[in-house]
Amino acid sequence: SVPMGEGAQTPEEFVRAQSATTGLPERMCRANMKKNAFVLSRMRDILTSLTRGLAFDVLSTGHAEERGVPISYQAQSPALGLVLPSNSPGVHTLWLPVIPLQIGLVIKPGPQEPWTPYRMAGAFFEAGIPREAVSIYPGEADVGAAVLNSCGRSLIFGGTPAVDRYRGNPRVQAHGPGFSKIVFGDDQVDQWEKHLDVMVESVFANSGRSCINCSGIWASRHTREIADALAERLAAVRPLPPDHPEAPLAAFTVAGVADAISQAIDADLQAPGVTDVTAKYRDGGRVVKQGRADYLLPTVIHCDSPQAAVAKKEYMFPFVTVVACPESRMLEAIGPTLVCSAMTCKPEFRQRLLDAVHIDRLNFGPVPTTELNWLQPHEGNIIEFLFRSRAFQTAEL
Repeated sequence: SVPMGEGAQTPEEFVRAQSATTGLPERMCRANMKKNAFVLSRMRDILTSLTRGLAFDVLSTGHAEERGVPISYQAQSPALGLVLPSNSPGVHTLWLPVIPLQIGLVIKPGPQEPWTPYRMAGAFFEAGIPREAVSIYPGEADVGAAVLNSCGRSLIFGGTPAVDRYRGNPRVQAHGPGFSKIVFGDDQVDQWEKHLDVMVESVFANSGRSCINCSGIWASRHTREIADALAERLAAVRPLPPDHPEAPLAAFTVAGVADAISQAIDADLQAPGVTDVTAKYRDGGRVVKQGRADYLLPTVIHCDSPQAAVAKKEYMFPFVTVVACPESRMLEAIGPTLVCSAMTCKPEFRQRLLDAVHIDRLNFGPVPTTELNWLQPHEGNIIEFLFRSRAFQTAEL
């Protein structure tokens, strides 16, 4: 149990509370809790990786000598501001290293997911971290704005408008939709069937709620067959109660959100060359209402060209567009991409992928977009965001 308010909260109480407010099935809440525990248990390895083997005390003292060269690192803020989301508790792994770096936290939790910040703060306090190191301020958008204005460095999680608003602001690192993708080179696309499991996993894991879920599959040919095979697999999915051990879909707990998303998709389907391939495999509509919760059934859209507006969309459920695009135009057309899993062995295409500055995490081969190596940076290195390297010299006085 971890202290919570005037009492304590067991892991199972935490899971039930988180599931009730976010709509995530309880089994996914447990998985995300284990993910956070894993990151904490590997913190030394993660910090070693993020600092590239730098001695940790350099960040505390501010200067040292390494391999005969003076080095100095300066913290850019005594505390990191966090404006957190409600979509997936897994994002909390990004800020867990901050306390070990001896930088405080000023947290505005997500409106539907305050549970992880409070639980982590309670665990830190139980471990001996001073209570002054972590402050939590629940509230609406004005609280988030106050956090960003008060901290020298902040992370904010939001939609594309939030990313655009803070683009170029060195004080704020904005995390938005991932637009993660799987791309097929012409040398591998004829063998697409052997990668179907990877595609399904990338789209469907964590009920499609994460920025690392695949929202686009791009290929020069076989796109209709790929979309049809994905649709047939995913259309069999039906919502189950949140406490069911195999519940596959997360619910939308805010009234009207599921209907609004479905209507936006239907509007995009009016464009030429755009088809909802899942429609022929499911009985009824895309929205399923069960009690006070709404569910969106997995949706696979086929696009005849990258010009379709829906090819650049991402939603918080298992949603993917399969886009027909020549390999030669693919990298200029895919747009910003958090995770790209590339199915190609062509050296020239691989080099173009390596050179593409709009791709963050890059996988070669059948790696699900949802499979992360925690010893690698995610959307930038938090060490480089929180500390700056500067010149430093000393002389005898």
